Amino acid sequence: MKRVNFVAALATLFFSAFLTGCSGDKEAKGPAKRPVPVSVAKVESGSIPVRLAAVGNVEAYQSAAIKTQVGGLIVEQRVRDGQEVAAGEVLFVLDPRPFQAAIKDAQGKLERDQALLKKAEDDLVRYTGLQQKDVISRQQYDQAFTDARSLRASIKLSEAAIEQARLQLEYSVIRAPFAGRVGAVLVNVGNVIKANDDRNLLVLNQFQPIYVSFAVPEQHLPEIAGRMGKGAPLEVLATVGGGGSQETGKLVSVDNSVDRTTGTIKLKGLFENSGKTLWPGQFANVTLNLAARENVLTVPNAAVQIGLQGNFVYVVTPRNTAEFRLVETGGVVSGRTIVAKGLEAGDTVVTDGHVRLAPNSPVEIKGGQDAQGKTS
Repeated sequence: MKRVNFVAALATLFFSAFLTGCSGDKEAKGPAKRPVPVSVAKVESGSIPVRLAAVGNVEAYQSAAIKTQVGGLIVEQRVRDGQEVAAGEVLFVLDPRPFQAAIKDAQGKLERDQALLKKAEDDLVRYTGLQQKDVISRQQYDQAFTDARSLRASIKLSEAAIEQARLQLEYSVIRAPFAGRVGAVLVNVGNVIKANDDRNLLVLNQFQPIYVSFAVPEQHLPEIAGRMGKGAPLEVLATVGGGGSQETGKLVSVDNSVDRTTGTIKLKGLFENSGKTLWPGQFANVTLNLAARENVLTVPNAAVQIGLQGNFVYVVTPRNTAEFRLVETGGVVSGRTIVAKGLEAGDTVVTDGHVRLAPNSPVEIKGGQDAQGKTS
């Protein structure tokens, strides 16, 4: 009886040890990792246009604050607010009578001096003969010579006074220095203004053509300067408003220094503005088109992540695992990032699902495809 109990106890102990061993094997293996669902894209190689985007300001091609050079009463106002005017068109007319009177006064003095000069020259001729015969003194001869010379100088002053009076009469008619659009007219008929008055009569802006100024990072300066130095025009696109039409112009100006606070260089584009969509003072979305780059590798912007070691991507291997790779980037163009180093054309990179990934993690591509683009 005792032997039977001993055999039963031994059997129970062996069975328990067997169960414990099986349980340990299961715990050592652990549960299999589930693949991480990800979205992917291919690394593409090809030619891409390089475009620099910026926010710019529209500036008038020419702008002039119209003032008067002479004083007087405004008797005519031939322009209104917002009017478009041609170069040389009359804007205001001042009372011309004071200037006309000044011309007549100067002409009268000129005629008087001319008559006196005629008599003085006749006297000088007569005195010259008498002095040679010692009929008159040297002093009388010198006086006659001085009188004639003084009248000649007086005539020159009178001629200058006539020219000045005519010039002031011309200034009494105020004209547009160039074609453009008038702003608010600040002085009207009946106002008396003085010469070089502090008040502006109006401000005139030229809209056609027109400038758009903007700034780009200084690292692009060598390429821009090189293109302009060779005479190659750089295309500039400008759009104002949410759904405004796009205007096409060319780069015409590069500033002579880099802004040290922002690290940017100021540029100006010139636009014909035939449709008058660009107005001075507007903000505009500007795109500067540089030369296209050939055989460039690009990936969607979402594929490139920033880590402690720099920019990186996850590449999906043929075994459907995530491979961690550091990459060197070379800018962003039209939603794609240029990759200078770290990838090859045709590689498959993760564009969504990075948060749950770790190096060598198994992945499952959304849509049921593998890393080669084949449907599983």
